[in-house]
Amino acid sequence: MKMDLKPYIHNAKYYETDQMSIVHHSNYIRWFEEARIDWMNQIGIDFREVEAMGIVVPVVSVSCRYKHVTRFADDVAITPRLTLYNGIRFAFSYEVRDAHTGTLNAVGESEHCFLRGEQVVNLRRAAPELHQRFQAVK
Repeated sequence: MKMDLKPYIHNAKYYETDQMSIVHHSNYIRWFEEARIDWMNQIGIDFREVEAMGIVVPVVSVSCRYKHVTRFADDVAITPRLTLYNGIRFAFSYEVRDAHTGTLNAVGESEHCFLRGEQVVNLRRAAPELHQRFQAVK
């Protein structure tokens, strides 16, 4: 099933900038998380419901490569793409583009797993309905 997922739009806030009015590099990682949660909402996964099941989704690794500056008040479109899903782990790639010009500002990746307490969880067994939603966009 092909889903028409929309990029996540973020307006760069003043507090996210440094003394040069450029968005501080650490904020891109936060934006990846915002875009990832928005992506999950778009495919019908409410993160609060996942946590209510006792499942947490830690970041295992994250990286970002900066291509062009983002400044205060710029609108950026962040497009997350699911690059790996096996029921236990999943990964995303991200593109951050100026929402008006299309300029590529940054690219990144993140990897995650599913845990309940300190135990790795396989969504195929623990939450088949969530597993199906991930599978539908894989």
